[in-house]
Amino acid sequence: MKFGYARVSKEIQSLDIQIKKLQDAGCDEIFSEKISGAQDDRKQLQELLNRVRSGDTVCVVRLDRLGRRMIKLVSLINELQNKGVQFVSLENNIDTTTPMGMLLFNVCAAFSEMERELIKERVSASVEAARSKGRKGGRPKSLDKKGIDKLLRLKNSGELSVKQICEVMNISKSVYYRNVNNDKRN
Repeated sequence: MKFGYARVSKEIQSLDIQIKKLQDAGCDEIFSEKISGAQDDRKQLQELLNRVRSGDTVCVVRLDRLGRRMIKLVSLINELQNKGVQFVSLENNIDTTTPMGMLLFNVCAAFSEMERELIKERVSASVEAARSKGRKGGRPKSLDKKGIDKLLRLKNSGELSVKQICEVMNISKSVYYRNVNNDKRN
């Protein structure tokens, strides 16, 4: 049997193009999911790996659809080869049944990992540049120093319940408890 595997990283992305290409390649059954390639708990991929038998073929549109990390890709390809399963990456022209296909697989996997690492480096550099300009990033604090002081005064007065304090301050209970528990003056 010829199996296809299609994956996108985000829920809002579409699998349609990959599925069409896998159908055009003659896949009998296609497994698809919307999850990051860096995740190890990909249920559809695991189901595919459990289903394949010697003589089967697994197709993906591009190598990075199978996984992001070279070590993981090599491990998956080796697992398939140990089961006697062929692997084909349509757009990368990789067919692991040939020595040249195996060489191309290793080269493409290395480039995929290098590209991912370059992206991470660029993101880190951007974050560092923003920090050097005084920007912190992340979610803004719900309460500033004055707000925390007011929260603690209300709490220490004993006149209002936690729910009432949260309503007055327009904060959630988790913000209340986080600030009360983090107060160094207690």
